[in-house]
Amino acid sequence: MSRSVRTRPEGSGQALSEAYDTALLDLDGVVYAGGSAIAYAVESLAEARAGGMRLAYVTNNALRTPDTVAAHLTELGIPTGADDVITSAQAVARLISEQVPQGARVLVIGGDGLRVALRERGLVPVESADDDPAAVVQGFGGPELPWGRFAEASYAVARGVPWFASNTDLTIPSGRGIAPGNGAAVEVVRIATGAEPQVAGKPLPPMHRETILRTGAKRPLVVGDRLDTDIEGAFNGDVDSLLVLTGVTDGAQLLAAPPQHRPTYVDADLRGMLSGQPDIDAAGDGGFRCGGWTVTAGAEVLELDGDGEALDGLRALCAAAWTAAGEGVCELDGGKALAKLGL
Repeated sequence: MSRSVRTRPEGSGQALSEAYDTALLDLDGVVYAGGSAIAYAVESLAEARAGGMRLAYVTNNALRTPDTVAAHLTELGIPTGADDVITSAQAVARLISEQVPQGARVLVIGGDGLRVALRERGLVPVESADDDPAAVVQGFGGPELPWGRFAEASYAVARGVPWFASNTDLTIPSGRGIAPGNGAAVEVVRIATGAEPQVAGKPLPPMHRETILRTGAKRPLVVGDRLDTDIEGAFNGDVDSLLVLTGVTDGAQLLAAPPQHRPTYVDADLRGMLSGQPDIDAAGDGGFRCGGWTVTAGAEVLELDGDGEALDGLRALCAAAWTAAGEGVCELDGGKALAKLGL
């Protein structure tokens, strides 16, 4: 690797909202879940904004327009303008616009978010492979997207029309559980054609580039709940990240994270933006200490001793697991240690 491998979460003597100028916030699992605000999110974001931090909301969901997302956040008590929302639809529209002529037709397999983003780039959305499209773009279209739309994409892609995808998240959270995401729909067209799309969304660089271009962030902090999109996206963009434990990532996944999935900071929820982060110190026998907890790596298991805040124990466990793993994945059993922490 060209960069150093992270072997522990970092500490910060400053509140993160003071150390960074812009928070690049994921939405589902970070700000809201099932359409409702996550505990402490509204108050924490208001305090960070009042202290001078810019808040930008970065989503792989290409279905909703920035106006719609902003209206939803405002209803939740988080005042937001459309300019504060960056979507994978915007990122993929820019990617397409750099490869086809101005005014070109683009076959859309998805929803309004894609159509609005394409028009913003001077491109013309069309509905059929017979409309002579210069590109095909695929984004999440909601549960009612007809099966025939995938056939339409397949016809065009099989003819050699360049194929783009807003993102390839295989699943998305819903109020009733986990549902297929745009990545599952992309697989349908891939199977039918054998082709590979160009992808814009997290964790790939086009999404990070779109976010920086639109926010002008100089020292951004990515805040997310998913290791394979939010945290890997920060890694690919070479910026710092905060993982919050209000979404899909659990303690076991965090301990087993490969280098590209290891966040700079770990906290319970968005209150972590408003405080410093504790240091993790080396302890005897190759162990690590955070708060009242000490962790050592045994032959087969991670050993946890002490007491105090559960998050401090988790941070120390991360340091022991990531150090043991190096550039790989930790194979030491941390189950009993996590159970002791209630995680």
